[in-house]
Amino acid sequence: MPTPVATAMPGPAFRVAPAGRVMELEQAKGLAILLVVFGHLVAREDPAGVSWYGPLRMVVYLFHMPFFLYLSGYVAGLSGAASIPPGAWPRLARLRASRLLLPFLAFALFILVGKLSLGRVVAVDNVPADFQSGLRALVWDTGHSPATSVWYMLVLFVYAVTTPVLAWCGGRWALLGVAVLLYVLPVPPLLYLDRICLFFPFFVAGVRAASSGGRWLAAIDRWRHVALAGFAALLLLAWSGWLPVLGYPYKFWLLAAGLVAMPALHALMRAWPCAKLRRLGGYVFAIYLLNTICIGLAKAALLAAMPWDGMNFLPFAALLMTAGLFGPIVITRLWRRALRLAWPAPTVGVKLFRRELKADQHVVGGG
Repeated sequence: MPTPVATAMPGPAFRVAPAGRVMELEQAKGLAILLVVFGHLVAREDPAGVSWYGPLRMVVYLFHMPFFLYLSGYVAGLSGAASIPPGAWPRLARLRASRLLLPFLAFALFILVGKLSLGRVVAVDNVPADFQSGLRALVWDTGHSPATSVWYMLVLFVYAVTTPVLAWCGGRWALLGVAVLLYVLPVPPLLYLDRICLFFPFFVAGVRAASSGGRWLAAIDRWRHVALAGFAALLLLAWSGWLPVLGYPYKFWLLAAGLVAMPALHALMRAWPCAKLRRLGGYVFAIYLLNTICIGLAKAALLAAMPWDGMNFLPFAALLMTAGLFGPIVITRLWRRALRLAWPAPTVGVKLFRRELKADQHVVGGG
């Protein structure tokens, strides 16, 4: 994310790190990926005797991916990727394909093969019957995908390449109109269409927030406490089980929670500097791709030693969170060190590859 784009906007200034990254967005991405990892601790049925994780995960799922997609749209708008001219679109499509589609396919296949191989010897969640059925679920019957954790990469690619086209055709009203239409359409879980339609409004909201410049930042700073109070009240309603009683469909509450989370959590990140979350935000791409693999391996090892039912789930959850957050960071650092040792004087190809690794830290944020 270029520093000139981040600092040239009128209104309240961003806090920009020396490397040019906007600190509040790095911190917000750290919070979002922390919530993503928490939601991946249990893939299917909750452990026996654990009554708190399911309701808490349901509350988190009301807003954590909407907020993540809002950040993606915000970075896309701030960096200019959402409003490129037609002549720059082919290059954008190529870059997004290399940084999003290729990792999506590679890690989806890796997870599929890993589950088929390890599912015979250790406890593994969501193992397909065979490779052919698993491959079909990866690309077609995506409601049963064995690698659902990487869906965001494909969805973000679709948003990245279609948003500029919609902007050329009708500007912001076309974006908003398409987002609303897709959200209300009943679509099947095929080719990830259900997720593409469900989260597009939040991506568009992020693009619009970034394009409004300092006006949006001034507004969320001014109304921070109101937004946080409303956000907390909505989550409390969800936690207490009142949402079904009120009679609105799940999509309504997802939209409400997502729209309230955007100003509330963005404003919170602006007002509450947290270096630990910023460090997580710097590894968001690696954590997103590798967290389920690290969690799965840690879970298999722990289940071989003891069950995770009842009170055992507390240390399980702590260890799985640690594996999901810090395992990818360790792997990334070891990988980068191996690259430096293998090519102490980088060739042109290695320099480009290292540049891609660096750029990927911005991609799972949209820009």
